[in-house]
This record gives sequence, structure tokens and C-alpha cells, in this order.
Amino acid sequence: MDAACAAAVDLARAATAQVAQADDVGEHLGVRAEADRVVTHLFACLKPGYHGWRWAVTVARAARAKHVTVDETVLVPGDDALLAPGWLPWRERLRPGDLGVGDLLPTEHDDERLAPGFTASDETDHQVIWEPGLGRARVLSAIGREDAADRWYSGDAGPHTPLAHSAPAQCSTCGFFVPLAGDLKQAFGVCANEYAPDDGRVVSVDHGCGAHSEAEIPTGAPEPAPPIVDDLGYDMVPNPHGSVPEDDRPGADEPLGIS
Repeated sequence: MDAACAAAVDLARAATAQVAQADDVGEHLGVRAEADRVVTHLFACLKPGYHGWRWAVTVARAARAKHVTVDETVLVPGDDALLAPGWLPWRERLRPGDLGVGDLLPTEHDDERLAPGFTASDETDHQVIWEPGLGRARVLSAIGREDAADRWYSGDAGPHTPLAHSAPAQCSTCGFFVPLAGDLKQAFGVCANEYAPDDGRVVSVDHGCGAHSEAEIPTGAPEPAPPIVDDLGYDMVPNPHGSVPEDDRPGADEPLGIS
């Protein structure tokens, strides 16, 4: 390690003033050799939000020169630095609902959720039985069907929701239930009741809601009580538009009304 470069602590600290506030630079943490006559001084970073980071100031000295000069000043993470989460490709960062108007989401050619539209069938391959393709290059694979079924069945349109538990009957017996085509028709359909909370959505056959086509109002409900009139809450006043019946007159000579 070059002795002159290692002793240039004050020069390295002064160099941090070009990129940081004085209050953001802490104690000198040490020095390390980078190459011949090139060393880096490390200072603690006191900047809020940068726990464990360090200011690194690299200084150098030319051959046979007496003066030390500053090479660069950067902020680098230490061993216990607080770092941002690891970078992920955009495809792995996407979540349901992120796709907006005009956005495109290309599907990979080897996406395991899809299979060729026309597949040679054998005794164990039922792909063409359920979905022959019908002009589409690819259709759902067995993995794609299972993923969709698990997602739908465990979601808000499945049987394990408060809405389904309080329903009078299951969707499979509802007149507004439209079964799906293909393999998924065994467990799912689409709700076609505009008044139902799941209208236009995929629901499981054992889902349900209060808008079931055969739902009935419970019989034997008590009759509503007749309205109660507070006969002490009004005053008798003269009625300029007519008279009241004889039986309703309080005994005054002129016609009276109620307000």
C-alpha cells in the first residue's frame, strides 16, 4: 500500500463534499489498496435510509510524483447494508390486474400452460377430446387447466366463501348458470344473472348466492305491524278549504282542519 495515498485521509474526506453533505459523512472506517499507488478510503455514511453504506474515495499518486490526487468518490454498500430487493424480470413482477388498456403481454412459446391445438391422441392423452383447437394454434394444456381450476375454486367464486355458505342452493341448480365447454365444464360455469354479484364471472358448480333462480321468500313471516298515529302530535286549526265531518268537529262553530 502506498504510504502517501494511505495518509491522505483529509484529502479523501474533503472530496466527499462534492457529492454529500458534511453531516452525511461519518468516521473514517479504513483504507484498502486497489493497485500500485492507488488506495480507497472508506467513511461511514450517516445519510438517512442508507444504513450500512459507506463513502468510498479512491486516491492515486503518479509514479515519482509527491502529490496525491482524487480519482473518484462513490457510495457503496457494506456487509450489513440495507439493500433494495433483488431485481426481477418484468414478467415475474406482473400481478393479476396489472395489464392496462393498450398493454401487450406476449406469451412464451414454451409456456407450460398451453399445448398445440391439434395433438396426436393416445389412450392417456385426452387433449383433443376436450379441446380439438378449432383453428387455434394453442389451447390449454393439462397444467393450464389445473392452474385455472385451482385459482378459481380457491377464490371468491368458489364454495369456501361467506356468500356461498349463506346461499339457498348451489349454482349447479340455478337457471342462470351457464356451464363452460371442455374439460372445465365439470366444475365451472358462468353466472348470467345481472342482479347477482358474480354476473359475467366464472363460478364453481358448488358456489352460490342469494340471487339463485329458485330462491323463495320464506313463508310464515309475521305480518308487518300497522302504522301508529300519534294523535297528540298535531293541533286543530281552521281549515279554509272546507269543513270536517260532523263527528270529527271538536265543538267549534267554524270549520277546523288538521296540521
